Amino acid sequence: MADNTQKMSFQAGEAKGQVQEKASTLMDRAGNAAQSAKESVQEAGQQVMSTAQGAVEGVKNATGMNK
Repeated sequence: MADNTQKMSFQAGEAKGQVQEKASTLMDRAGNAAQSAKESVQEAGQQVMSTAQGAVEGVKNATGMNK
């Protein structure tokens, strides 16, 4: 009986370790995805700012305000 209890306890501990490892992997993947999304948004924001600045310069040139 003690053998069965020890075996079940060992298997439960092993299963817990596997679940923790999978959870850790999933959290790492989620963190990487979030970082990638953040970088994409920052890059898009920089492109928008650059385009807007170009538009402002175009308006200034067209209206003679840049002279």
